[in-house]
Amino acid sequence: QVQLVESGGGLVQPGGSLRLSCAASGSIFSISTMGWYRQAPGKERELVARISRYEITNYADSVKGRFTISRDNAKNTVYLQMNSLKPEDTAVYYCNSWPYTNDYWGQGTQVTVSS
Repeated sequence: QVQLVESGGGLVQPGGSLRLSCAASGSIFSISTMGWYRQAPGKERELVARISRYEITNYADSVKGRFTISRDNAKNTVYLQMNSLKPEDTAVYYCNSWPYTNDYWGQGTQVTVSS
């Protein structure tokens, strides 16, 4: 059974950067594709980015060119580098498989973009 723990969130000014990490308690190599999701207050959870086992990436249009997803299977970790952050990026960020698995949802990490 895989457990996922997100970290790296915080308060940042518009235009700033953050790097999120998702550490898995078990091997994620067997999970074909990993994704970062986010949920803003009053909105549904949405997929932000995903990365396949072979490091093929896809991004939501709203973050394309600003966010970069990567994975290190040896460290059982998935990352999300977020640059040029905007207030509308404010949300709780989660990692999970793609498509998601309900049993894998963790606590998430809060990202707040505000001046």
